[in-house]
Amino acid sequence: MDVRTPPRMLVVWCPDWPVTAAGAAAALLPGRPIAVVTGNLVVAASALARAEGVRRGMRRREAQGRCPELVVFADDPDRDARLFEPVAAAVEELAVGVEIVRPGIVAVPARGPAGYFGREEAAAERLIDQVAARTGAECQVGIADSLFAAILAARRGLIVESGGSPRFLAPLSVRELHRPAEGHDRAELVNLLRRLGLRTLGAFAEVPERDVSARFGADAVVAHRLARGGQERPPDRRRPPPELAVNEALDPPVERVDAAAFVAKVLAERLHAGLAAHGLACTRLGIHAATAHGEERDRVWRAAEPLSPSGIADRVRWQLDGWLHGTTLSAGVTLLRLEPVEVIEGHALQLDLWRGEGRAEADERAGRAMVHVQGLLGPEAVVVPVLGGGRNPGERVRLVPWGDERGPAADPDAPWPGVLPTPSPANMPMKPLPAKVTDPSGSPVDITARDELTGLPTQVAVDGGPPRRVTAWAGPWSADERWWADPGRRTRLQILLEESEEDIQTALLLVLAGEKWTVEGIYD
Repeated sequence: MDVRTPPRMLVVWCPDWPVTAAGAAAALLPGRPIAVVTGNLVVAASALARAEGVRRGMRRREAQGRCPELVVFADDPDRDARLFEPVAAAVEELAVGVEIVRPGIVAVPARGPAGYFGREEAAAERLIDQVAARTGAECQVGIADSLFAAILAARRGLIVESGGSPRFLAPLSVRELHRPAEGHDRAELVNLLRRLGLRTLGAFAEVPERDVSARFGADAVVAHRLARGGQERPPDRRRPPPELAVNEALDPPVERVDAAAFVAKVLAERLHAGLAAHGLACTRLGIHAATAHGEERDRVWRAAEPLSPSGIADRVRWQLDGWLHGTTLSAGVTLLRLEPVEVIEGHALQLDLWRGEGRAEADERAGRAMVHVQGLLGPEAVVVPVLGGGRNPGERVRLVPWGDERGPAADPDAPWPGVLPTPSPANMPMKPLPAKVTDPSGSPVDITARDELTGLPTQVAVDGGPPRRVTAWAGPWSADERWWADPGRRTRLQILLEESEEDIQTALLLVLAGEKWTVEGIYD
């Protein structure tokens, strides 16, 4: 076969996989409407939920309003990948060259199974039966000249004839180019194309490529290539030198995913650094594991964009989770090997023009140092704060391990009645400090049922220290939170303390809960 002619691709697609995986992990009986949410937004919904009006991108509260019986699960990529491994293994029994595009989609060259079963239609039918028999999961198969066209064909259960991908794609909406789950966030491009009247892939494909490049940029050129039925990347990809593969012998054998994840991060850094030294970036990652019983497993993951160290580590962790929690391995992993199956020129990873070479290299070294510390002390040893929604400053900040997805714990744009007005404290004690607030008579200040202070706060003593005079204060702000807990009512008060010989003027955030005052924030 001419290397410039890419093989036809066969794609096995499991509809609504995040929903399927969430329901299976929770042992939920069929017949319940399900939605998967992240950041308070629906990212996947079952067919029953969609029938009730639940849509992707809808806020959780609105979705539950439309479907009161809706069962909601949090988005969990680890869970999705772990439960998808049996599907990939079932496909691999009948076809070689299995690649996971993402949990829910696997791709293989169509030539092998089509030749074995006589024709492409027979191969598609056999794979559907194979997945159902081995895993009980429903799937659809699509075959086309490119991976993009094959994925869209699978969603429609179609086999596109050879050379017919442009005709198949032409009437489809340009919205098909926006595939965030597969690493293609093209919402802005799609909106711009629609405003220009280019509403179908065929209309977009008719625009000359030089005009697309001049008007829209590099990613639009890739999208334009897909709309024409071409491959996402040119077929002349470089074959990586064999010495770029990295491996690690594990003694004692690793049987837990959290332990294997540490090794995965270190190997990911080594692989990424080796590729970067050759000016390369990995787009297809091979993962090989061996056990003490002589078992060996291999899997290839395909990526839309060049893989970063965290992207490599994520895929290794997902794959090990599927192998270790499934029935494919009977012993711990003794050898882990990562191989760059396919690479491209690493221009996407070049140093930022405006930040300068020194700054980018320093950031890269810092990132490697953080991963090394995590490998020694655990993932929680290096964390990054992520700001989200909430009423209290402490609950708005979520500490995320370095390298994990930095998503807020709650939607910051949702309404939060009783939220503390800005600005927020610059310092939050790990443990709230006890405080005593008194009025001019020396009596403790409390809160009434009408949310009014029982006296003017005049002095505050913090953590057993001497009392200091209050020069200004604001509040109170009360909120009934977690009414089932004790205490459920919390009252916040901002105060400004006068200067002392030992300390400068200090502003504090005080919280009254269960008749006890504490300092939960310090303003700089």
